[in-house]
Amino acid sequence: MKRIAIITGASSGMGRRFAETLSCFCSVDEVWAVARRADRLEALRESVPYPVRPLALDLTDPAALREMEALLAAEQPEVALLINASGYGLFQAVAETAPEKNMNMLDLNCKALMALCQYAIPYMKAGSQIINIASVAAFQPIPYINVYGATKAFVLSFSRALNRELKGRGIRVLAVCPFWTKTEFFDRAVVAGRDAVVKKYIAMYAPSDIVERAWRDAKRGKDVSTYGFVARGQIALVKMLPHSLVMSVWMKQQGMK
Repeated sequence: MKRIAIITGASSGMGRRFAETLSCFCSVDEVWAVARRADRLEALRESVPYPVRPLALDLTDPAALREMEALLAAEQPEVALLINASGYGLFQAVAETAPEKNMNMLDLNCKALMALCQYAIPYMKAGSQIINIASVAAFQPIPYINVYGATKAFVLSFSRALNRELKGRGIRVLAVCPFWTKTEFFDRAVVAGRDAVVKKYIAMYAPSDIVERAWRDAKRGKDVSTYGFVARGQIALVKMLPHSLVMSVWMKQQGMK
């Protein structure tokens, strides 16, 4: 039986870094690298320590999800690791965003992530690991990053509860909650032709730091991973303070009324 790792969002950012450093966590026969850009996936062969199967798929398309389900059913692999790193956000008011864009965000950040977990679990054994990328945004409501934050709140809640559900089977689930991270996220989040909604970034971390911490926390059996003093401090504060105050501070910080 072939032992595999499935990594979505593998063409860049944290997904790519997870793929490149996979050997520090586990050994597999093949990496199924999923993203939309085929050329980027092909390039992974040069930096990933295991054979790579590029799967150029748009996970917002239900047909792509069915293709993943069918591929697993046909090959019957052992899924040692699933990393859901695909996702995106928009810095824009909900009322000023086309509904299809917000629904597309839900499709990728929530629906695809949940579907891939459900497709992969039947092929997992004790010791298998799921890593889902959430965000520090999951811990608070954030005006003008509203839908993105809400999708990440879903990812965090879903992942932690799923970890408890799978505990008896020896399968672990980790929600990674990065702070601002230097990735291509901002290329899509910032709306062209409009004034920037987010003007101040308290801290900006490197994907390699987030991933290194995630591997360490996965080995320790944790269900949430957060890197950086600023990120951990903000999470602690928003748990204690009224969210109405948290939102007011955010608005003032970004120069919004």
